[in-house]
Amino acid sequence: MRILVLGGTVFLGRAVARQALAAGHDVTCAARGSSGDPVDGVRFVRVDRTDPAGLATLTGEFDAVVDVARHPEQVRNAATALAGRVGHFTFVSTGSVYSDTATPGQRVEDAPLLPPAPPDAEDPTRDAEAYGACKVSCERIVTEAFGAGSVFVCRAGLIVGPEDPSGRFEYWVRRAARGGEVLAPGTPDEAVQLVDVRDLADWIVAAGERGLTGTYDGTGAATTRAAFLADVLPEGVEPTWVSQEFLAEQGVQPWSGARSVPLWLPVPEYAGFLSRDVSASLAAGLRTRPLAETARDTAAWLASAGPGAGQRIGLTGAEEAEVLAAWHAR
Repeated sequence: MRILVLGGTVFLGRAVARQALAAGHDVTCAARGSSGDPVDGVRFVRVDRTDPAGLATLTGEFDAVVDVARHPEQVRNAATALAGRVGHFTFVSTGSVYSDTATPGQRVEDAPLLPPAPPDAEDPTRDAEAYGACKVSCERIVTEAFGAGSVFVCRAGLIVGPEDPSGRFEYWVRRAARGGEVLAPGTPDEAVQLVDVRDLADWIVAAGERGLTGTYDGTGAATTRAAFLADVLPEGVEPTWVSQEFLAEQGVQPWSGARSVPLWLPVPEYAGFLSRDVSASLAAGLRTRPLAETARDTAAWLASAGPGAGQRIGLTGAEEAEVLAAWHAR
């Protein structure tokens, strides 16, 4: 197949290009090239997707296209440039398109969506709602341009693994290596849901090969936070569970950023964000590897890439010790 990856220089895009090459396909990656380098073996075309004529150098037809964009304007420009030249189109969307973050076990077919972003929306990175709304608009643009019978919308969940630029899963891999008493947020039975970038890339490439269409959640089955930590932390390490109310009192932030506990979201307001029913996705071919394997491979990537690899977020060692001491003294 002749496959076009719009992007292909960062994390999921690189993983899709790598998997497509491994499957024997002819792969073109089109991007600015300012965020990273394409994998060896692809044809790289430098483009400016904000320019309506920015994809003019992409000639010929493509059996499959994969787009990871978040800006509606860029997706609209691509749809115009590629009209009539695409056999199958995968748009990588996000679980942030859903408006109800509190209800566990939601499914694609009945989960409510955010309203689409206004036509003049320019900054999908402003906050989670703006990001989700822009992705809703992108989904609609692609489906209208290429037809529902040719489009696979993959609403990706939390993507983890080697080369992850977010640092959210990496925090726990680094924390496991440091040892000692480990602060665990909330309660052991709270849901955690994620997908290895390589598994998601495999599914996206297979979708183009098989002509899979429709809308699916691109994430693995939910697990508990206790099971998540059991797979990531060294054997024999028992985490110390700290209530979310106490963490808030201590100024600890959820999810990401400085002084945060990554992958933790307060409940009940976010009880549905990492607990989606993905039985349809698994039935449609998504296969996920053991979390312990993802943790080992992420640790190996960090070691091989050197001290500057990844992004250090979350509690520092001193901050974690301070919060744990306050918890024990309460």
